[in-house]
Amino acid sequence: MTEGLHPSRLLLSPAPLGPLTLRNRMAMAPMTRCRAGAGHVPTDLHVLYYRQRASAGLILTEATQVCPEGIGYLDTPGIHSDEQVAAWRAVTDAVHEEGGRIFLQLWHVGRVSHPDFQVDGALPVAPSAIAPAGTVRTPSGPKAYVTPRALDREEIAGVVAQFAHGARRAIDAGFDGVEIHAANGYLIDQFLRDGTNHRTDDYGGALANRVRFLSEVTAAVVEAVGAERVGVRLSPLSGYNDMSDSNPFETFGVAAQELDRFGLAYLHLIAPESQNAGSESERMVRHLRAHFQGPLMLNGGYTRDAAEAVIAAGLADFVSFGVPFLANPDLPARFAASAPLNAPNPATFYGGGAVGYVDYPSLELAQV
Repeated sequence: MTEGLHPSRLLLSPAPLGPLTLRNRMAMAPMTRCRAGAGHVPTDLHVLYYRQRASAGLILTEATQVCPEGIGYLDTPGIHSDEQVAAWRAVTDAVHEEGGRIFLQLWHVGRVSHPDFQVDGALPVAPSAIAPAGTVRTPSGPKAYVTPRALDREEIAGVVAQFAHGARRAIDAGFDGVEIHAANGYLIDQFLRDGTNHRTDDYGGALANRVRFLSEVTAAVVEAVGAERVGVRLSPLSGYNDMSDSNPFETFGVAAQELDRFGLAYLHLIAPESQNAGSESERMVRHLRAHFQGPLMLNGGYTRDAAEAVIAAGLADFVSFGVPFLANPDLPARFAASAPLNAPNPATFYGGGAVGYVDYPSLELAQV
């Protein structure tokens, strides 16, 4: 690094993202906080929470279900009702008033749900009738996951349309764009990986078929709102939500190559340890970088200096930060000043009210 230059000169510099100019290359990663109100509607606390963090180059909201069937967690917000759209409009107005940019993450959990969340107690849907291991926290307490219902071939187009509808509603709510959640063992990821997709029709079996659902969702969302407003998130090596794949390098290489043809705003990879040279995660990032020519965003426990290094090396264009943004609403200012960070409190990550949500002090208040 050149002597005399600030160690975050790239990370904190403005950068283009489609038609937008972001104030820095730091994104706030999507983080489920389980604080939506009745009807899965954002509240005034959401408005304050996102306003406080508007100095991020780009805010990616918590995962937001595109339909009632997509719900799998308590008190998570949606984007399918008029009331939800109106509430999100207050959030986007607040972020824009602070000069920020914000994308909504579009979500359907698929098999990672429970009849307690479903209309009339129906089974959750998935590519195949394979239950995940473990338990889910339902409105009546923890319960074992159930075996989901495999989607009929004729139903799939309707689910694709729900993603597109959610994208249009997000733009109606004032969002600058959307991120398709195709990571972490949720519905799109379930179609991608052979551990959860045992279909024998044209959505399963061969890799070209398993990629089809991701491709169709992406095409529908791009048609709805424009490619420059669409990002996609993948988690190629994650086993979260009981996920597996027999050849993730091949699977996600093909997925990245398929996504490359859309001219997306970015591809967002969850890649812990990717800052460590020679790690499996770093090798995966390099592999996918060769298949996706557009902007790449990385996520996975990055420090300021590690993020700067990965951008300087050309391996990423943006880096997203999760828990550091959760506990430090003015994270870019703290990075710029080489200031200490607030310690996060995991006990308040999910559910509750203002405590552990909007009461983390800014650097200015902490110094006072």
